[in-house]
Amino acid sequence: MTLQSARTSAPGPAEPPEPPGPAEAPGPAEATAGDPPPTAPEAADGPERAVASGALAASGALAASEAAGAPETALAAEAGGGPEAGRAADGPGAAVASAVAGARGRVAGPGAGGGADVVDRVRRVVQEADPGAGWAVGGPDGMHGGSSPAGPDPDVGGLIPVLALWPVIGSLVAEDVLRLHTPLAAYGAEAAADSPAGTTAHHLLSHSTGPAAHTALTRLAEHLTGSPLAELATTRIWHPLGMTGTRFADGTLHAPTADLVRFLSHLLSPADHPLTRAWIADSLRIRTGELTPARGLLWHPAAHGTWSCGEAPTVWVCPRLDRWAALLPTRPPGPLRRDFREAAFAPAPAEASGPC
Repeated sequence: MTLQSARTSAPGPAEPPEPPGPAEAPGPAEATAGDPPPTAPEAADGPERAVASGALAASGALAASEAAGAPETALAAEAGGGPEAGRAADGPGAAVASAVAGARGRVAGPGAGGGADVVDRVRRVVQEADPGAGWAVGGPDGMHGGSSPAGPDPDVGGLIPVLALWPVIGSLVAEDVLRLHTPLAAYGAEAAADSPAGTTAHHLLSHSTGPAAHTALTRLAEHLTGSPLAELATTRIWHPLGMTGTRFADGTLHAPTADLVRFLSHLLSPADHPLTRAWIADSLRIRTGELTPARGLLWHPAAHGTWSCGEAPTVWVCPRLDRWAALLPTRPPGPLRRDFREAAFAPAPAEASGPC
């Protein structure tokens, strides 16, 4: 699809064939705090750029992982979860804007299908489908359970957009260096190279999912700062979060399980640095108006109020449940991706009739 034709057509599917149910659908799109609201034509824009993506195009081969059921307490301690990380916390989690308007996050307790129950369900699903897959489930307090990858430095190249690009863009928005609805041309010819007139960062984040859009956003961030994406992510995001093992190498991204835990836990925590609550909330709601499939800012809405990024590997967050999950399969996940999400986020039978 060309950039011009994308302005009158909906973006491609993100996570078929299971869109969120009506009761779980995120609220209507709103303007980013401090940004002028998008016009009706902007809401329908879907530009894509025919630009090579470099490392962003390559998912990379996933590192082989140990069988599920590795010592979860040790993993939780490594990730900062403490001795209680094996179960969910009893108190309420931090409030993060949910896919459901007005909903507030909470850490599910043992009686609400959370904690050990969720970990057990996920472990069974992974062991049956891909025993060597790496996985983790947790909340704002850290990891509640997971398996240990075979190597200390797994390949997570497929998560470059969410681990590096999306948070860097968010930091530039927080500093008012970048405004999502300002045409790229306003930042210089290099920032708008190969883009149709009027293309904005909002278009690229919400209407385009391929490596061309990611490359355009990377070029924009590097143009605005004068620094490469790897340096921006390291200094602005990873080191402030303690993600000292995350690094670009051999044309891909490597991150230990403990660093993924730190990143995902931060998204649900009350901390406002290095990623602001406003950026996370704005990203995890519908930004595509009436177009289908619906999308947030780089994140894709899915069942049970979750938002996902990546195909293999994949990460999910659910502000409504104060829960996140990560899956690093050893082979194309197929049905495992859906089954893993169901095990991690679907209501347990005993709670199916109550609020999730």
